[in-house]
Amino acid sequence: MLQDFLAALALMLVLEGILPLVAPGFWRDTFTRITRFTDGQLRFVGLTSLLLGCVLFILFK
Repeated sequence: MLQDFLAALALMLVLEGILPLVAPGFWRDTFTRITRFTDGQLRFVGLTSLLLGCVLFILFK
């Protein structure tokens, strides 16, 4: 199970690193816009991401 967790973490880091590598200006602009979100907007994005991740995990487990 630890191996699966570490593999998932590694894949997440690879996916997170693609955009800053390929389009750093776009990534910076997007990140700047995200920092202007209200707490409620950030919570909504976090909840949506969490739910989508859970659904995908259940479907492809």
